[in-house]
Amino acid sequence: MTLFFPSHHKTGTAVTSTVVGMTTSASATTASEGAIRGGTVTDRLVDANERYASAFADPGMDARPVLHVAVVACMDARLDLHAALGLELGDCHTIRNAGGVVTDDVIRSLTISQRKLGTRSVVLIHHTGCGLEAITEDFRTELEMEVGQRPAWAVEAFRDVDQDVRQSMQRVRTSPFMLHTDDVRGFVFDVKTGLLREIDPA
Repeated sequence: MTLFFPSHHKTGTAVTSTVVGMTTSASATTASEGAIRGGTVTDRLVDANERYASAFADPGMDARPVLHVAVVACMDARLDLHAALGLELGDCHTIRNAGGVVTDDVIRSLTISQRKLGTRSVVLIHHTGCGLEAITEDFRTELEMEVGQRPAWAVEAFRDVDQDVRQSMQRVRTSPFMLHTDDVRGFVFDVKTGLLREIDPA
């Protein structure tokens, strides 16, 4: 699947964003383990930030995404959204949660994104091999038994990823708070190939 986004780097032209392969820290397991042994994972992240900040220059960007698009996706560590969609810093809003499902909080973020920060398009991305396909709403009961309190939130587990993408598209399109629902598209990302497969909303 190929996504077309207007380029903000070359006026009047367009770029074709083809999906590329993923790279993760899992490919450098030995080095990562060595770095973690000297402290916590958070220490490692803070150290990395110091190195990042030493060469940082304010890009002078506005808070409004250049491409006027919000991407809702799963929090799965295998999804490198910017690389997969050919996006750069400042291009989009990225909203992530377990499963990439459209919950009330996602609607909250999308509403602010559209009404206050000028986005118009919504891209929804689920993926193959999602952890939410391996659990059920019984997870809430298990938590209640363990901690003595039943979560107020739903697990949003699913068995059919395509149907769950359709449900997410429908939730966005029928929300009374959304300003723009004419460009809401849903996809399933294949974690083995790096390709997006668009889901027919029908």
